[in-house]
Amino acid sequence: MTLIEKQNQLIENYAIIDDPQERLAAVVDDARKLSPLPNTERTEANRVKGCISQAWIVSELSNNRCHFRSDADSPLVRGLLKLVCDLYTGATPAEVAATEPVLFEELGLARNLSPTRLNGLRSVRAKIREFASACLS
Repeated sequence: MTLIEKQNQLIENYAIIDDPQERLAAVVDDARKLSPLPNTERTEANRVKGCISQAWIVSELSNNRCHFRSDADSPLVRGLLKLVCDLYTGATPAEVAATEPVLFEELGLARNLSPTRLNGLRSVRAKIREFASACLS
């Protein structure tokens, strides 16, 4: 499955929920199932700078596929990070570097996020793109 197909599948999965506020609640609820990152991975190198909440992304490359895990001190941010990590995990570095996430707009979630949260999401995307670009070098 390509990254574009995966993104479309994620959009389809959440689009069955009619109300964007309820979709956002489902995103947050899905993240509750995650185990928190251990303190050894809550490092400055893994921290998402530009995010008001404390947020971390652990990036790994295995068999030319990117893998991302995340955690945050805010349930909302934790859910948003999980969604982004779910999108990009399993993709090649080239796909990750080239594919912008449109699911927040497509699902109407962006309208329900504050400007600071949207800025934090841009920082998350930049961190993920930076990792993928480094893998391509």
